[in-house]
Amino acid sequence: MSIGVLIAIRGAREGDVAIAVGSDRRLSLVRRCADLAEALAVAHAGGADVVVVSEQPQLDREAVSQIAALGIAIVGVPSSPDSADHLRALGIEHIIPGNADGAGIVATVIHAAEQQPTAVAPQDADAGPRVVYEGRLIAVWGPAGAPGRTTLAVNLAAELATRASALVVDADTYGGAVAQALGLLDEAPGIAALARASLHGTLTHDTVHRHALTVGPGLRVLTGITRAERWSELPAAALEPVWELMRAHAHHVVVDLGFCLERDEELQYDTRAPQRNGATLSALAAADVIVAVGSAEPLSMQRLVHGLAALDAVAPASATPRVVVVNRVRAAVAGARPREAVADALMRYSGVEEVWTIPFDAKGCDAATLAGQTLAERAPSSSARRAIAGIAQAIAASAPAREAVPHAAAAGVPASVRP
Repeated sequence: MSIGVLIAIRGAREGDVAIAVGSDRRLSLVRRCADLAEALAVAHAGGADVVVVSEQPQLDREAVSQIAALGIAIVGVPSSPDSADHLRALGIEHIIPGNADGAGIVATVIHAAEQQPTAVAPQDADAGPRVVYEGRLIAVWGPAGAPGRTTLAVNLAAELATRASALVVDADTYGGAVAQALGLLDEAPGIAALARASLHGTLTHDTVHRHALTVGPGLRVLTGITRAERWSELPAAALEPVWELMRAHAHHVVVDLGFCLERDEELQYDTRAPQRNGATLSALAAADVIVAVGSAEPLSMQRLVHGLAALDAVAPASATPRVVVVNRVRAAVAGARPREAVADALMRYSGVEEVWTIPFDAKGCDAATLAGQTLAERAPSSSARRAIAGIAQAIAASAPAREAVPHAAAAGVPASVRP
């Protein structure tokens, strides 16, 4: 069975590649496309095993990801040594050398087809250990209803920064608020700049240094998009290399995520469509620890229970350590023993054995919000700050502590409830 080949090459080498492919019995020339857009359309229709491309405006990391997702190998045809490096930076591993003859072209195409898996499947949680980099990626997620994701992410990063370097990243595609929480009202979205660099194969450590702003000792921030309509600037394919690179820039990388976990684009379109929730899903897939936060109000607790089930379908707790946090805990909404009530509800309906609680602290949180500062800066003795510091201490360790808290046990509160 011959290998189907699509060609989308600009320049003089297009003819040489077409002749080489057409003259070898092991290969079948499916179509000579005018540009990459036509090649992508033909690839989606099926019948191709390899796409041979040259550098062109439409060729970026997102296009490479689309081709790979179809189980199709991609081969690059550079016009110069510099363009060969650029094609590799976009994720194209197989490159036809500039001095290759017909036999060399055919050999590269066949090798690419043999090395390409039939499809790009989601990573198996039990496939093996994740590659460990310098830092840990901590994803902060919570269901709809403003449970306090940004407040927790910013203050968690600030507490971690007292122990080692920390970087807080705003990847909420429904309207990020990390910049506002830290008083950076006029900053351009740093995460979008990194995503663009990744798409075009120019992402480097220097790119991170230029866009990561220092906001305190050991604490830096990559601001996010503040207008929801800009969500398309954060495609998952562009962010996957960003998460990997982030690990080399801080011991703890805390990512503030949007609430939605749906992949409804697959149901609405018969072709590959941009995913608004791609940033959230890619960060959860790359995370070393997932912090799931909800609020103590009855409706918010219901949303958290449903959200944890949806989260488990995307990032199983058996594969990625999970820290469950309930925010704004108070007797007015949860009864006379609010922490115990919260823990019992999550144990009963979600099987959560360990719950961290943050007390309702309107005075401290309002003061920090008004000043554009962290709780450690504005209200260091507040009850919310002390609770978040405890969560940070547990996360900073290799695994969250599971022994009973003495003062909680003495008060008759189950050991599963943390202060």
